[in-house]
Amino acid sequence: MNYGCQSMVTKITDILLKHPKDAFINQENLEKTYEKFNYIGCPDYSKVLEEYSVFENIIKENVENVLYLPKDDRTGLDSIYAHDSLKVTNKGAIYFPMGKALRSKESYATEEFLKSNGIPTLGRIEVPGKMEGGDVVWIDEKTVAIGLGYRTNLEGINQFKELTKSFIDEYIIVPMPHGEGEDECLHLMSVISLIDEDLAVVYSKFMPVFFREYLINKGIKLLEVDDDEYAYLGSNVLALAPRVCIVIEGVIKIKKLMEKEGCKVFTYPGKEMSFRGTGGPTCLTHPLRRI
Repeated sequence: MNYGCQSMVTKITDILLKHPKDAFINQENLEKTYEKFNYIGCPDYSKVLEEYSVFENIIKENVENVLYLPKDDRTGLDSIYAHDSLKVTNKGAIYFPMGKALRSKESYATEEFLKSNGIPTLGRIEVPGKMEGGDVVWIDEKTVAIGLGYRTNLEGINQFKELTKSFIDEYIIVPMPHGEGEDECLHLMSVISLIDEDLAVVYSKFMPVFFREYLINKGIKLLEVDDDEYAYLGSNVLALAPRVCIVIEGVIKIKKLMEKEGCKVFTYPGKEMSFRGTGGPTCLTHPLRRI
């Protein structure tokens, strides 16, 4: 299988998903476990399936190869957010011991599946290192920004550097704010989504000044999400290709700003499967190959 994904914006040819029937399982399972996973209310399983169908159709219409993680007893509700347990590089996959204890075994299930599909393992971040995929943002093929916060620590970052030093030239370490607290899922991808080499959707309120200035100095235009749309995942945008994007339905203002910049913007209803678990379209996917 072809793999390699050191970009946030080039065209996705191969992608990894996990269907809610294999992550949420059923309504009874949701009701038993949603509080443990810190969800914003219990998702309605039947509505989740309807929402996912819309999302899945957009993916299938725009991505050639779609792989689905299977049901696995080592994983829980959050495994629907396939992005976080790993990062696929041009040299193979790096797996993470995620900061959320309930997800500690998820990466092993993902590794087993991807190995069986021809994607080699480059390495694994070992405890006491912590890292999650949502904190790793490719600025370009040789430059990576990494959020330093409750989900990703310095030990994890140092191990990541050691694994990638032969093919990464620059690491930008971005301190993350406390935000709404330790239990909230605040990743670097919560505050920036690159949608082209020179365009990004951002929530500047949670962005360090040096990083914001770095992006501007690189010629990246910043489209600002306001407080209300940030709270509804408006800064979580998946680029399927340059300026071809998916965003949750209902964030009207940032969608219009993207369209003014020539973006084609797909939307999906996501209150039950995305908002309640605080995982937008980037979280629901893990691109395996971009070209």
